[in-house]
Amino acid sequence: MRSADQGLVEIVRDFVDAYRLMTEVLDLYRKEELTFAHLQELIGDDAGSVLFRLKERCHAQFRDAPAEPELEMHRDALFDLAVGSLFHEAMKFRENFYQKEIYGPRVRALRSRSGDDARPLFEEFEKILAVVSHRLDEGLNEAQVLLDQTLQQLRILIARHRDNGFVARYLVENSSLAEQIFDVGFDDLLIEVYGSAAEGYRVAGVSYLVSGYYEAAIDALNVARERGGDGDKLGPPSAFAQGMAAYLSRDYAKSIAYLTSWADASNGDSSGLRRLAHDVVASVGELTHAAKDESIGPAIASLIERLACDSQGAAIP
Repeated sequence: MRSADQGLVEIVRDFVDAYRLMTEVLDLYRKEELTFAHLQELIGDDAGSVLFRLKERCHAQFRDAPAEPELEMHRDALFDLAVGSLFHEAMKFRENFYQKEIYGPRVRALRSRSGDDARPLFEEFEKILAVVSHRLDEGLNEAQVLLDQTLQQLRILIARHRDNGFVARYLVENSSLAEQIFDVGFDDLLIEVYGSAAEGYRVAGVSYLVSGYYEAAIDALNVARERGGDGDKLGPPSAFAQGMAAYLSRDYAKSIAYLTSWADASNGDSSGLRRLAHDVVASVGELTHAAKDESIGPAIASLIERLACDSQGAAIP
């Protein structure tokens, strides 16, 4: 089932795509190189267009969300409103452009083959097309301003949901694109959102860890450490990720050593990972016993005993 955290990263991803496409569309229009085909991916009345998807995701994420403090609801609602306004402004631009690029040539082609009796009608068509051109220029300016303002609301939204690991992972995985869209160095963006670059990488690393992407977790947590992150906060998740990665690569001695280090630092009860650690250590015990390798047997037995009870002393069922 899609979670609220996953829903938010889909919104961030779609907005980044929409921002990139809309910037390209506006630039092509200014250069008089825009075609209607360029608009299809950006704006339409179904899920084939990124702005439509973005609008629908925002409605589902924020209008149907559980009640929150008024200020927090206001911030989410404001972003939803900005996206909705951007969608409708882009739709107006699309329809006006369609009239100019599709209807305009047809009108002129028909006029060249029509008699005097149709002249009043074609004069009205020309008036409409002249107004459309003016509206396109106005719409371009309005869309650009609204796009930039909505981007600022996105910055606030991401900072408000800074604990969302999916968003942190998306930013880390798309750092060059994030720099381009937000027009700031990536570490500076992380400082703006998370308070420090190290914290941004830590949030991403813990999210990778919980999702089972251990190598990615190790990489992100190492970067967090390089950026000056708190070793006490980074030590336990890093040790767990190292232990799980070693288990998957069948380096069982290293796995037990790292998981023991994790248990020492976290009391074996961190981020809901204790049960998984217990099962992995038990599996290592069975595998090494079957291989008649008892060199780490005492370490396995000790760790199994520590992990068999939670912080209240209740045994794992």
